[in-house]
Amino acid sequence: MERLLPLAELIGTKLQARGEKIAVWESSAGGLVSAALLAVPGASRFYRGAGIIYTPAAFKGLMGMRKEDLQGHRSSTEPYALIMAGTIRERMRADWGLCETGASGPSGNGYGDDAGHVCVGIVGAETQVAKTLETGLSDRIENMYLFAEFALQGVADQLS
Repeated sequence: MERLLPLAELIGTKLQARGEKIAVWESSAGGLVSAALLAVPGASRFYRGAGIIYTPAAFKGLMGMRKEDLQGHRSSTEPYALIMAGTIRERMRADWGLCETGASGPSGNGYGDDAGHVCVGIVGAETQVAKTLETGLSDRIENMYLFAEFALQGVADQLS
């Protein structure tokens, strides 16, 4: 986790200076994004909360969402990541919403995406950005760290 801390600290510093808060929707990173942000001293001043939405049961049970809320999009895509980043931002009353969704491995997901595929969505008051990373790796743990790093870097870029 130490490799994620410099980005998390940068994000925490920037959010605190701006008086803003972030909410996180994670999937394949398994909570690493949130763990890194929460490791920053004073996280309660910028971190609103998160959900690890890994299965349809969590999507429905924790978030109270229905298939219709997806507007025809599936998980592990940029449009899905934007919808979920906006949803978590709204539900948690945060200034920023971040969603990470992908296939950490060692095999691909049920949608046909290879291991190492991740999409990140970042939504702010005047921002909607989605990006995709293909690591080409089947190493589940390494992909989880790379996904978290990619997500955190995306937020840091938007705050710059």
